[in-house]
Amino acid sequence: MPDIKVTPLGAGQDVGRSCILVSIGGKNIMLDCGMHMGYNDDRRFPDFSYVTQNGRLTEFLDCVIISHFHLDHCGALPYMSEMVGYDGPIYMTHPTKAICPILLEDFRKITVDKKGETNFFTSQMIKDCMKKVVPLNLHQTVQVDEELEIKAYYAGHVLGAAMFQIKVGLESVVYTGDYNMTPDRHLGAAWIDKCRPDILISESTYATTIRDSKRCRERDFLKKVHETVERGGKVLIPVFALGRAQELCILLETFWERMNLKAPIYFSTGLTEKANHYYKLFITWTNQKIRKTFVQRNMFEFKHIKAFDRSYADNPGPMVVFATPGMLHAGQSLQIFKKWAGNEKNMLIMPGYCVQGTVGHKILNGQKKLEMEGRATLEVKLQVEYMSFSAHADAKGIMQLIRMAEPRNMLLVHGEAKKMEFLKDKIEQEFSISCYMPANGETTTVVTNPSVPVDISLNLLKREMALGGPLPDAKRPRTMHGTLIMKDNSLRLVSPEQALKELGLSEHQLRFTCRVQLHDPHSDTDTLGRIYTHLKSVLKSYSIQHVPDGTVIVESIVIKVTASAEEPNLKVVLLSWSYQDEELGSFLSTLLKKGLPS
Repeated sequence: MPDIKVTPLGAGQDVGRSCILVSIGGKNIMLDCGMHMGYNDDRRFPDFSYVTQNGRLTEFLDCVIISHFHLDHCGALPYMSEMVGYDGPIYMTHPTKAICPILLEDFRKITVDKKGETNFFTSQMIKDCMKKVVPLNLHQTVQVDEELEIKAYYAGHVLGAAMFQIKVGLESVVYTGDYNMTPDRHLGAAWIDKCRPDILISESTYATTIRDSKRCRERDFLKKVHETVERGGKVLIPVFALGRAQELCILLETFWERMNLKAPIYFSTGLTEKANHYYKLFITWTNQKIRKTFVQRNMFEFKHIKAFDRSYADNPGPMVVFATPGMLHAGQSLQIFKKWAGNEKNMLIMPGYCVQGTVGHKILNGQKKLEMEGRATLEVKLQVEYMSFSAHADAKGIMQLIRMAEPRNMLLVHGEAKKMEFLKDKIEQEFSISCYMPANGETTTVVTNPSVPVDISLNLLKREMALGGPLPDAKRPRTMHGTLIMKDNSLRLVSPEQALKELGLSEHQLRFTCRVQLHDPHSDTDTLGRIYTHLKSVLKSYSIQHVPDGTVIVESIVIKVTASAEEPNLKVVLLSWSYQDEELGSFLSTLLKKGLPS
């Protein structure tokens, strides 16, 4: 039986370094190639030795697909292609291709230039890696080779994020990457057609969460920011340069305008100017409202939000600062946090998920004393708030996508094991499909049962209808009898007459014969009479004839009796039938072997 194998090299029962290997119809595809925010050693990147032990990556992989530009999905790409060695095609959407190298270069600067790490990719490697990228549009079917095709669907989440359908022959897999089922202020909701894949591989970051109304969360966020600013405090909001950042900037910009507030709002790093440039460039990827108002007013040109300079952190008085990165594991957000942590007037608002091992994760878990570099201890006195503005699907959203795509099997990645376990049970219960959650390096094998489409001739359908069977119903399978013709890679079911005519063949009658021995002291004619009576009593709904030429006929079945030359009491019953009555013929031979009633 054909099967599909899925092996996570990263994001198996874990959030971070998404990298999933899929083997389908003899093809090998790598889905995402990310890094882990919680580690600074070898565990930062996926374990490619799983593949390289059998030779080079290029020989093994048919293609690499990147779902979106977040580093936990693309951060290991230059390492994989330039340092481990891969020369094949890398597929991603146009916005992802534009933004990915900027984030990779920023990540490289922090890691190499600031922290002084050596075993790392260079700026040139990022450029060489991006030369291998093949950009694609939404709903465009791309033929990777003769058998393998891929197609991208809108995923929401961040600008350019896509879900991918991978198809080889009749087998298919859908990989969601990260997605959001609810539209927000700048992006639409994820969408896919009823493609019924063999496996749907879905992220499960918020597997057990059902988020409250977005409006309440936004109101709460604005209230907290406003209160802090009013009492002269500073608000730090750690974000990743693209995605939630734009969402929250739009929210604060509108609020500041409405309330006529004067406290400054800053955005750290030059990344955001570039980010907003790309939002303008790829305006078609945003939601309808932004596209409509774009002509009169560009939502990404902010009046109240200014670029941040690191000297501003020491300025007196209230301010709001958006700083990168979002999990407080490095960079400017961590620097500002260290300066502001000791003042209870200040506030830290964490708008998204934090991976274990990051400073953000420790603070959210209530840690009040943090050990920083050089053994220094940092006391956390500022107020900490967690408000999920994360652009991931919650449990309700994941269930909604399953209803949309109608997969035959489900596989969860990019989530915590305990939460996955809960969602897995829920999915199996509600949809009656198998759900898997492999750990890193563990392979899940799903046996596929490909359904082969067959065209049926109109004449054959009419004949079936004339026989008075039930009306065709798409939900109820039903048996059709005919001749299967395969021509130009397509299959047709036609009537035997039509098949003979099309193929220029003459008809042959195929009959089966069977001999049954009976001990019966009567004459041949009497034995045949007794068989006739016995069959009349057993087969009440069939037409049974006793013909004068010494035969009994049931449908197409002919029964004759002859005496054995050696033993007069031993009769040989000869049965003969056409292939249409195969079932009835077998039943009669079994019945007669049991003998006749005395």
